[in-house]
Amino acid sequence: MSANLVTAAYIAATILFILSLGGLANPETARRGNTYGIIGMTIAVLATVLGPRVAAAGLPWIIAAMVVGGGIGLYAARTVQMTQMPELVALMHSLVGLAACLVGFASYVDTSIAYTGAEKAIHEIEIYVGILIGAVTFSGSVIAFGKLSGKIGGKPMLLPGRHWINLAGLLVVIWFGREFIAAPSIEAGMTPLIVMTVIALLFGVHMVMAIGGADMPVVVSMLNSYSGWAAAATGFMLSNDLLIVTGALVGSSGAILSYIMCRAMNRNFISVIAGGFGTGGGAPAAKAGEQPAGEVVAVSAAEVAELLRDAKNVIIVPGYGMAVAQAQHTVYEITKYLREKGVNVRFGIHPVAGRMPGHMNVLLAEAKVPYDIVLEMDEINEDFPDTDVAMVIGANDIVNPAAQDDPASPIAGMPVLEVWKAKTPIVMKRSMASGYAGVDNPLFYKENNRMLFGDAKKMLDEVLAALKS
Repeated sequence: MSANLVTAAYIAATILFILSLGGLANPETARRGNTYGIIGMTIAVLATVLGPRVAAAGLPWIIAAMVVGGGIGLYAARTVQMTQMPELVALMHSLVGLAACLVGFASYVDTSIAYTGAEKAIHEIEIYVGILIGAVTFSGSVIAFGKLSGKIGGKPMLLPGRHWINLAGLLVVIWFGREFIAAPSIEAGMTPLIVMTVIALLFGVHMVMAIGGADMPVVVSMLNSYSGWAAAATGFMLSNDLLIVTGALVGSSGAILSYIMCRAMNRNFISVIAGGFGTGGGAPAAKAGEQPAGEVVAVSAAEVAELLRDAKNVIIVPGYGMAVAQAQHTVYEITKYLREKGVNVRFGIHPVAGRMPGHMNVLLAEAKVPYDIVLEMDEINEDFPDTDVAMVIGANDIVNPAAQDDPASPIAGMPVLEVWKAKTPIVMKRSMASGYAGVDNPLFYKENNRMLFGDAKKMLDEVLAALKS
């Protein structure tokens, strides 16, 4: 394949990637957006493999690697549960960072192209920055995977003088960058490059370990942005225009998403990076005497079914508990039954519900819940006063009235779904444990609130059975 044909293929792939991002912005066009992305990536891979820069002798190795990687991807797609998507996404981000590091080292030791003068300095800066971003992305994503999968606790690890540690690391990285560019040979430049890589790996670990569980949705989108910039840096190292453009698209969209999510949590990006709040989730709600005034009123599945049967307007607020219990399909069956009976059922989605952006939307789409009744927080919050029943399924922090009523609360000012304004809010939880932010929830003690304790799937099955009886 000629160089001109490869360039044309890259332009076509770039257009398809832009169309893919546009399609993914809306649930109704997301499937089409995915298709555009798949076609674009297929064109990009074929154009690269069959292009003039790949020697025929290397094709068997490339094909073998594609078969192995494709097999692993296919296995993951078939076996990974929807509840495991956040940690899978974090793991995929780590692979992008690792690839950037490996490509950077390979590009540095490659002597097939002789760079001189300013061109050499620019190429080495690309390598240095690319490996730096890649290493931070790799180690940070591995820690995020551990936190999201529960292998590492969600409580932030805040070392004494952590900001000074980060600053010292940055100064060392800059100093070694100067040594790397000034190195007279590859052997001499390898030492500062390795030292920088180790510091970058440690920084990635330290950065994400200092971020609390409540900020993990922002971390996922942040690492998505990092992986894009790592891919763009790889493109500069390889002089590959498509990688540069694609990486810039992913990096910028991830940065915008991080900003949107920070706004949804009333946080700023710097405060998230500096050390977020949150515990591992599941910690006791509060010590005796520190709980909000009031009593918790527990109800049975049959009583919930009776409330739903008598309701005219119902809003369902899903959270991570629904995902863990795999209850989305039962939720759809209840929704379908109530709508057939003339009940106006809708869903309220908080921007940071779950463990990654769009987590709840994906789960509901998987269960075939109609897109037009799944509304964002800003679209539905004003309707709670006219709602008969607001069902909260496994959510906590996103429906916490302390965000509005308690200026001293760690989540003060965070926009929340105002379910307590409904005639009867029903909160489904396994226990009275706090949410991922480790903050007690006064909603549980409000006079109009009811608590349905137990596994969400089991309880919702009982509710559905009671409705149909």
